[in-house]
Amino acid sequence: VQLQASGGGLVQAGGSLRLSCAASGRTFSSIVTGWFRQAPGKEREFVATVSASGANTRYPDSMKGRFTISRDNAKNTVYLQMNSLNPEDTAVYYCAAGWLMSTMRNDYTYWGQGTQVTVSS
Repeated sequence: VQLQASGGGLVQAGGSLRLSCAASGRTFSSIVTGWFRQAPGKEREFVATVSASGANTRYPDSMKGRFTISRDNAKNTVYLQMNSLNPEDTAVYYCAAGWLMSTMRNDYTYWGQGTQVTVSS
């Protein structure tokens, strides 16, 4: 599976962005996909994950209510809708794929190249 993230950019605090991750490969509809982010000087952290069918999602408490992950298996694409952004959300956002709905980066086998999100105050 190859993943290509897009949709990042510069946004003002309080604004919204929608990230997309396009996948290649016939197994996309059978694997879990997720988003992680990494700010300068910090560890890569879990943002969201969605089950293969799209029926189940998981978020860290800090992002519940602001971020929404979804997927369209017909388009081999997973999305991350981000609302009420603040400067602390500035990071490179990575999409990932694996077989567990995990919060741990090591549980994801496939990774995209990342897309930069910058939130100005």
